[in-house]
Amino acid sequence: MSRENGRPEAGAAGAGEQLALIREAVRETKAERAKPRTWRGAELAAGLPVARVLVDKGLVHLDRYFDYAVPAAMDAEAQPGVRVRVRFGAGEKGGRREGGKLVSGYIVERAAESDYRGVLAPIAQVLSSERVLTPELLGLCRAVADRYAGTLADVVQLAVPPRRARAEAKPSPAPLPPNAPPEPGSWERYGAGPGFLAALTRGDAPRAVWTALPGATWPGELARAAAAALAGGRGALVVVPDGRAAARVDAALGELIGEGRHVLLTADAGPEERYRRWLAVSRGAVRAVVGTRAAMFAPVADLGLVALWDDGDASHSDPHAPQPHAREVLIQRSVNERAGFLLGGLSCTVEAAQLVETGWARPLAAEREQVRAAAPLVRTVGDGDEARDAAARAARLPSMAWQVVREGLKHGPVLVQVPRRGYAPRLACERCRTPARCRACAGPLESQEAGELACAWCGRPEPDWHCAECGGARLRAQIVGARRTAEELGRVFPSVPVRTSGRDHVLVTVPGAPALVVSTPGAEPVAEDGGYAAALLLDGWALLGRPDLRAGEEALRRWLGAAALVRGQAEGGTVAVIAEPTLRPVQALVRWDPVGHAVRELAERAELGFPPVSRMASVAGRAEDVVELLRDAELPAEAEVLGPVPLPVPDPGRPRRPGDPPPGEQWERALVRVRPGQGAALAAALKAARAARLVKREGEAVRVRIDPPDLG
Repeated sequence: MSRENGRPEAGAAGAGEQLALIREAVRETKAERAKPRTWRGAELAAGLPVARVLVDKGLVHLDRYFDYAVPAAMDAEAQPGVRVRVRFGAGEKGGRREGGKLVSGYIVERAAESDYRGVLAPIAQVLSSERVLTPELLGLCRAVADRYAGTLADVVQLAVPPRRARAEAKPSPAPLPPNAPPEPGSWERYGAGPGFLAALTRGDAPRAVWTALPGATWPGELARAAAAALAGGRGALVVVPDGRAAARVDAALGELIGEGRHVLLTADAGPEERYRRWLAVSRGAVRAVVGTRAAMFAPVADLGLVALWDDGDASHSDPHAPQPHAREVLIQRSVNERAGFLLGGLSCTVEAAQLVETGWARPLAAEREQVRAAAPLVRTVGDGDEARDAAARAARLPSMAWQVVREGLKHGPVLVQVPRRGYAPRLACERCRTPARCRACAGPLESQEAGELACAWCGRPEPDWHCAECGGARLRAQIVGARRTAEELGRVFPSVPVRTSGRDHVLVTVPGAPALVVSTPGAEPVAEDGGYAAALLLDGWALLGRPDLRAGEEALRRWLGAAALVRGQAEGGTVAVIAEPTLRPVQALVRWDPVGHAVRELAERAELGFPPVSRMASVAGRAEDVVELLRDAELPAEAEVLGPVPLPVPDPGRPRRPGDPPPGEQWERALVRVRPGQGAALAAALKAARAARLVKREGEAVRVRIDPPDLG
């Protein structure tokens, strides 16, 4: 302002007019943004016209959200968490996004603006107004994808079941009030058991690694833990390896809390019924879930307990990308949702032992007196021991094992566990146990109906076979299947019924009358009237001789699973294991000490730098692709690359599994090892390297797996 006449000076007037024009432009811009937008004449939503969509494309270089316009007609339905259809891969013509294929996706957020500079393509269709991808579930899926170097879309595909319109159209029932706190029951056998249940009822978040006593009480004990969490007004999630175990826990929980407070999520229910039950959980109608692997993502509201049974079972590891393990997902949920954690089993994995060793969880086990009272008597015998009588030789059994079977049949059923299903045996040298292989193609030899040897791959006969290692000419069945074992035992015990349980036909229970039950691991039925009188664990050397880091742990887990079905020592229950008596897993079975075995295994892994003390990733593919990816990846500074080494070529007759190389290709695998605390950086580096290769279209795809289970 001029001091003489009170009028603005020329320069000042120009600046003021410019400021006024800027303010007016800002007001016009805001007003313009508030106006309804259009796309080819279609009015768009006025408030939040942009939807960020997770497109159902599991490509690592497309692991991000994409913006789409929300038509005004879809404004009410297009909410975060709903399923939509959008055009993906569209080109741009005249400033507009056009073309592209219709793909499914989920809205994760509504926004006022988009960073995309062009004109957004609109959402093509809202498939359902059901909000299936909640913020909590989205956060869990993102954490799992980051841990396993996977894509968010792949994990969401595992977490959210396919839509069934008829199930969505039906309302879910109203939630029932909390049940009464359960009595401790058989949890009193464990010193800290009643206190663990009381903490769950109070709404605390206790964490425990539970070593269950042998017997058939563990389903009821899992059910009581879930009922305790529900009594405290929170939710519960119990994950078990298979449908048979889920049915047992489901029945026990139903008896404790009544109908309507929990659901069973397994594939046996069928797609529509399973989705109906999943919706009841998502809508908050029920707050407890019992299920198999896929249930680890169940959207239980206000979660108070996550429980996992038998984490060493391979079925807990999902075969689909990014191949998460239920144990790690439930640990993540326990931390994110401040829920109690219970990891239980008859055996103990090194991962479970590490949770206790680091103090993250507390041990929950019975006193040694309780263990000795509940466990059967375990007797050992080497499978090289000679049988002294004709009956034992006919059954291919050492005399002691044959006597255990004969004595057990006087008092009830006898369980016979064989490590492999099927009829045709694979053969090995009787003297040194080297597998018998074809001289032409190195395929496995097998015995034909006429007793002649032939290759299982190329069919070439081998009439004059000799062992390449020791020169022996006598063969033995390397692993004899359940059907052949049942036939041989049936000839030795002609008056005793013989039943088999395996992949094609799994028995749930068997009567308590004398019978021979031949089963593969994991398919053992429960014997009524107190359990089996005896059990025979065959071909232990075959389990222990597997070229796998977990061979001893897995053999002990399978033996304990079968032996736990046998009556206690006080009732005369006896188990005979055919394996070298001095080996550590065999001794752990005799003492019934799975925790001690796991602790010693963990100590050895720590000395050698093996998982779970370290974090490891597997990189598999063609040799040149593996080398290039590892060269380009920005691995942590102390990362150690082991290999690459050639992978064995799968048997031509075996069905392809996830992770198998394409037919006719020779793949190699490298292992990348990092110290604890660098697992996230390792996963991020490998994921970024894969994404860069796909963008540049360099070489073939390389498969990355975090925490591979099959370490040799």
